[in-house]
Amino acid sequence: MASKPSIPKGTRDFSPAEVAKRQYIIQTIKTNFEKFGFQPIETPSFENSETLMGKYGEEGDRLIFKILNSGDYLAKANAGHLEAKDSTKLTASISEKALRYDLTVPFARYVVQHQNEIEFPFKRYQIQPVWRADRPQKGRFREFFQCDADVVGSKSLWQEVELVQLYDAVFTDLGLAGATVKINNRKILSGIAEVIGASDKLIDFTVALDKLDKIGEDGVKKEMIEKGISEDAITKVQPLFNFTGTTTEKLAQLAQLLADSQEGMKGVEELRFICENVINLGLSTAELDLDVTLARGLNYYTGAIFEVSAPKGVAMGSIGGGGRYDDLTGIFGLKNMSGVGISFGLDRIYLVVEELNLFPQTVTVSTKALFINYGEKESFYAMNAIKQLRAAGIKVELYPDNAKVGKQFQHADKRFIPFAVIAAEDEMSQGKYALKNLATGEQNLLDLEELKAALK
Repeated sequence: MASKPSIPKGTRDFSPAEVAKRQYIIQTIKTNFEKFGFQPIETPSFENSETLMGKYGEEGDRLIFKILNSGDYLAKANAGHLEAKDSTKLTASISEKALRYDLTVPFARYVVQHQNEIEFPFKRYQIQPVWRADRPQKGRFREFFQCDADVVGSKSLWQEVELVQLYDAVFTDLGLAGATVKINNRKILSGIAEVIGASDKLIDFTVALDKLDKIGEDGVKKEMIEKGISEDAITKVQPLFNFTGTTTEKLAQLAQLLADSQEGMKGVEELRFICENVINLGLSTAELDLDVTLARGLNYYTGAIFEVSAPKGVAMGSIGGGGRYDDLTGIFGLKNMSGVGISFGLDRIYLVVEELNLFPQTVTVSTKALFINYGEKESFYAMNAIKQLRAAGIKVELYPDNAKVGKQFQHADKRFIPFAVIAAEDEMSQGKYALKNLATGEQNLLDLEELKAALK
């Protein structure tokens, strides 16, 4: 007996209903991307290994799916590496390509490769799958979609203002009122480390601070001490452990704390510009929160940092994030190309929208009406109508077999098709069609134009 087929761990099959819901979210994001002036690009699902390797740190390199060379891939393998079972060095000789890990590095490669064709500032969006050999868990998969929007070639902070508005527009359209856009600035974190005399411990300091909401003040202080940060330094940052108030009050506290740091004050001024303009322009349903503990992508981001959390009451990690980077393309030799971008976590957004029951009922409706099959002559009559209804943009179909009528109606019910169209001898003799609402049982005799109007 053949073994039951399966799929790789961390991947998923999607049913028609699930695909419809995912496309609803993607279309909502895409519509807003284009509304804000972003243009679509697509890059290959796999890149040359040298494009990806070394761009995500040691941990990221381990999570990249490598593709074995075609043919006898061991023929070119280094015998010494093979005999020594040195997988790291061996991989380089048997795998020249890899599945993309994210959309950012391929985008950087795209910008450098096509720099003479691109009009800068360049606003691009990309909605494509990526792959990571990660440990699967709730909301985290090995194959998943990223939905990115970036602007490269401009240092203007109005781009950050617009990206906050973009988050607000998407989450408003999805009904996710109360999503919180957290914002911080890499320069502020550097400034804090500077004024407490711990610049050499910036990563350790910020990684510990980022855990404040998980392990509490005492836990953060303990971790900082274990990482070699002095108690005197920790005393100086005491205000950060109880950082409350309005955005204006928080900015004033930061300005006081960072008065002796040029870098830190630059960060304060950048945050002030972004936050004040976002507040003055107004947000529809999202909330803006200045969060000094936010410390994502420190080796990557150079200015504003964003992270979006789901509405209160939903247990879910971040559903979006991004920030400003000053040297996106430097890894490929094109210097001083500043950019800023954000990403939407499609899979997590899906789980949140599902949990809050926010998908419109119409999302999963595909076929609007099923024509009942009464035989060859009746089917030809039905197909003439179906052809014209489809030309008018109405989704209709004919049940393919001349089966029992009850079975055909059951088929419509199981597929959540709202209407059935009856075109038997009586209807044909009158040149009409009986339209039956399968939810209410109401039935009306209509000519083709009336049928078209009713289904539209």
